[in-house]
Amino acid sequence: MLAIEVVFYQEEDGSVPLVEWLGSLAAKAQDKCLARLKRLEDLGHEMRRPEADYLRDGIYELRVSLQGIQYRLLYFFHGNVAAVVSHGIVKEQKVPVQEIGRAVERKKKFSVNPQLHTFKPEH
Repeated sequence: MLAIEVVFYQEEDGSVPLVEWLGSLAAKAQDKCLARLKRLEDLGHEMRRPEADYLRDGIYELRVSLQGIQYRLLYFFHGNVAAVVSHGIVKEQKVPVQEIGRAVERKKKFSVNPQLHTFKPEH
């Protein structure tokens, strides 16, 4: 099992949807999301339910639950080396079709120009 790099999707204008979304969450929720991202880094393609799940069209979700709130971080793989986290949402019953569609669009853009769409957080 190989660790993979986890990168955040960055828009053409330099904004990073996941960072903006994480910044809007309470500290405990942020911590749980960041811990799940670390697990993705460690486990990569090996992650399964209940921590992660496949949605459709190459899009996966990291699953985080805290105090009855369901947080989802949508991501996709870029080859065998990186998992690209598109964005995060708080879900009701299921992940909305338009959110998966947004991740699919970002996956397409990323595959065309990975450099432009990669945000590397300073850790």
